[in-house]
Amino acid sequence: MNTGLQLYNTLTRKKEPFEPLNAPNVGMYVCGPTVYSDVHLGNCRTFISFDLIFRYLKYSGYKVRYVRNITDAGHLEGDRDEGDDKFAKRAKLEQLEPMEIVQKYTLGFHDVLRMFNTIPPSIEPTATGHILEQIEMIKEILSNGYAYEANGTVYFDVEKYSKQYNYTILTNRNLEDMLANTRELGGQDEKRGRLDFALWIKAKPETLMRWPSPWGVGFPGWHIECSAMSAKYLGDEFDIHGGGMDLAATHHTNEIAQSEACSHKQPAKYWMHTNMLTVNGSRMSKTAGNGFLPGELFTGNHPLLVKGFSPMTVKFFMLQAHYRSTLDFSNEALDASEKGFRRLMNAVALLDKLKVSEQSDFEIAPIAENCGNAMNDDFNSPVVIAELFELVRIINTVYDGKGAISATELKKLKKVMNDFVFEIFGLKDEDTSNTELNSVLDLVIDIRKSAKENKDYATSDKIRLGLQDMGIQLKDSKEGTSWNKI
Repeated sequence: MNTGLQLYNTLTRKKEPFEPLNAPNVGMYVCGPTVYSDVHLGNCRTFISFDLIFRYLKYSGYKVRYVRNITDAGHLEGDRDEGDDKFAKRAKLEQLEPMEIVQKYTLGFHDVLRMFNTIPPSIEPTATGHILEQIEMIKEILSNGYAYEANGTVYFDVEKYSKQYNYTILTNRNLEDMLANTRELGGQDEKRGRLDFALWIKAKPETLMRWPSPWGVGFPGWHIECSAMSAKYLGDEFDIHGGGMDLAATHHTNEIAQSEACSHKQPAKYWMHTNMLTVNGSRMSKTAGNGFLPGELFTGNHPLLVKGFSPMTVKFFMLQAHYRSTLDFSNEALDASEKGFRRLMNAVALLDKLKVSEQSDFEIAPIAENCGNAMNDDFNSPVVIAELFELVRIINTVYDGKGAISATELKKLKKVMNDFVFEIFGLKDEDTSNTELNSVLDLVIDIRKSAKENKDYATSDKIRLGLQDMGIQLKDSKEGTSWNKI
């Protein structure tokens, strides 16, 4: 089991050795999507990042229980318990039942993550499937004196909680500054304090999603679901809690408060957050008009895109940036990633065609060690990719007959490429599934070979140049002819 892993903990604002509470078992909770619309790229980056973390923890010998929830109730438009319910609003717009909206966009979310070749979580609980657990947790918080009921709605008392616990421990913000930057309570507001938030919300007559509770008919607040479900499946204390950095200030801050108010325990030992996406240097958002959905990125059907990019190209592009760094989308950057990904896959395809020698000009072990060290350094995927391209150089050198590799070193080379490209990064060659194209090209290459043997160089060149115009490059060597997409 790998014991050299270090990860950045938002809670302490530094890298720390990863020491699970109950090794080799690891509990990891990641905030999932609110399924009232198509999943956006920011969400995808978070889930691809935690898929990488999930894969590497398993590769390192840990037994991981990965819990990622589906928010299908209780998420209002505003984080301050105001505005319309997102599901009800979308349901009215599409003239569907709220749970039809949930089903539609949950299926779409799963489809997109399958295209990115992510592994499903161990457990994927829903908010509506855990109403009882949320009610029980609210009752416990009330019993401990950290919440109050007002006209059918239950609020968390931040001021009272803050007398015993550090409400801003995750973000290190100043509580007085937060209060100063929060608007005054209106005369009709039932909250006692400006920072108080709803644990249970009284249903209006027109509310479609509602459940009975000790405080009347209503629905849970957004934050309580994650506290209740993480506790149910991972316990009051577990190892890793993750999500996008936009969740830290409100959602995750309130999760910590709820959990401590209920169990008197800090829920997660390590808090991990992915960074935001930008487009041509500006923050990606719907309101700015520069946001695009995964489907638009794949097809190129968006004014900001000159063409579409495959799911694996997009995933490779995301892995080229560290999960805690800003990731900037541009046509030029995606084009470069597309070429890099094809170069990587073309090299992998040559592995079984390499000729072994008695001696080797290359040592693979130091590169393999560098890859492992990079992943142990807070999952530093960009450094791993740089090392993988050093292996690509070795593969191409050997294939071109300009270098030698022994059977022992080739075995190591194959293992490193398989482990990091496929098992840890979760990449896949999108061309391998096209068996018909492979068969056609094998036939065309055979015809060209016959033409060259008959000294019909005009036909041979016509085939080579014609394929090149279609984006397929032929490469001749002593071992024969191979092809790759340009």
